[in-house]
Amino acid sequence: MKLFLPLALLVLLSNLNSCKTDRSNKTVDPTSPAAAKAQLDVLRDSVDARWSRMTASDDAKMQATGQVLQALEKQPGADKAQLKALARANDRLKSRRYDQQSMSVSEQIDAYDSAQDSVLRAVYNVAQPAAGQPDATVQQLTNDIQTADGQVVGYRVSYDRAAKQFNNYLQLHQDALGKLGGKYSKLQPLPLFELKE
Repeated sequence: MKLFLPLALLVLLSNLNSCKTDRSNKTVDPTSPAAAKAQLDVLRDSVDARWSRMTASDDAKMQATGQVLQALEKQPGADKAQLKALARANDRLKSRRYDQQSMSVSEQIDAYDSAQDSVLRAVYNVAQPAAGQPDATVQQLTNDIQTADGQVVGYRVSYDRAAKQFNNYLQLHQDALGKLGGKYSKLQPLPLFELKE
């Protein structure tokens, strides 16, 4: 038994050594179009992930706003007409939101931000009762909305960082990417939230 364990270990080690493959043939030239494509795809995934987090936060903010308005509508003495108008304005926000291409027109971002700010200011005013404490659910949802609203700038900065890396890489490796043809030869720099000086 004592001899069996070292012998088994020796056989295992020899098997591991024989499994070793020569990977030198599989390395990709870092200056090749394939390497440029792979890196650009990674950078694009990073941009898309940050965009998704930002829009998911914005969607959650709109959803919480809708929930606040529904909760307020159930309260006695609520101005149902005003609350319904605010709910319609909140529901229209998503269709007014810019996308990764339309944001190149900064006025579209400004228009969306202004429309959302108007809705939120009105909701905050209605959510705060003239006397006493607001409903606990309304208060929690309002806090969630304010927290999400305070994160907008951070999400935009994070997105811009990733988009700048993508744009810089695209500019540096334009020739290699052009050799790939298809969508890679037609790529354009992504618009940024940051205003050009």
